[in-house]
Amino acid sequence: MQLPVRTVYFIFGWIFFSAGFLGVFLPVLPTTPFMLLALWMFSQSSERFHNWLYEHRVFGPPLQRWFEHRVVPPIAKLMSISMMALSFAYVLTYTAVPWWGDLIIGSIMLATAWYILSKPSYAPEYTDSK
Repeated sequence: MQLPVRTVYFIFGWIFFSAGFLGVFLPVLPTTPFMLLALWMFSQSSERFHNWLYEHRVFGPPLQRWFEHRVVPPIAKLMSISMMALSFAYVLTYTAVPWWGDLIIGSIMLATAWYILSKPSYAPEYTDSK
């Protein structure tokens, strides 16, 4: 028996939502990337759950800031860059990865860090000039 594609997206939406929810309580698990994935999965499977997550009291505002302005908050930037640096230091120190593997890993992390740092930290303020 093969599941319909929409059902698969819906199931993965809940898997990613669950992982993101756990990330609220577990510091090693990121919340927002999993919520972004959950939101996209729900957009492919259920308008109701997409809207629920997008307008959620807790999870909605960061998702809205990302989709409207591509905002990555300063604390998220700091945590992601720090975790990448610690991970790369671990790989260099405690694994037997060949030099070209270290180069590939470092290049990917550097490109990812650049991408994260290139995004705004705050949504633009809209003020009424009257």
